Amino acid sequence: MFRFALAGALALVISGAVLAAPPTATLTVKVEKVSPRGGDIRVALYDAANYHSEDDQDSGGAVVPAHPGETVVTLSGIKPGIYAVKLFQDFNRNGKFDMTWYGLPEEKYGFSNDARPTLSEPSFDATKFEVRPGQNTITIHLQ
Repeated sequence: MFRFALAGALALVISGAVLAAPPTATLTVKVEKVSPRGGDIRVALYDAANYHSEDDQDSGGAVVPAHPGETVVTLSGIKPGIYAVKLFQDFNRNGKFDMTWYGLPEEKYGFSNDARPTLSEPSFDATKFEVRPGQNTITIHLQ
């Protein structure tokens, strides 16, 4: 009798844990205007706290081979919330966003909401969007 009661209690705890699991989201990023120069598309997802961090700590991201025209990148297991995306086409696959000696970009880049930089990258407010539970899709055009 005790074994059955224990098994029943355990089943309730496990089912409750499954039901109480926080929802997750998937974000599909469609990257447009990808150059035929190749390389990788490097996508980073940021929350407000890490958007301008010195150590570049993002909330998730991916690196995928660049496909001329459009490259699709999918990020899974995201906690729903407010985020921003920064990305670039890493032509030489060195893992860095390359700049000229006078500070101009040598590689194509983009931000969520197709926000445009001025003398520095756009603000979090200009790039933020909501990730809801389930499937989400955004489109970013490389500049």
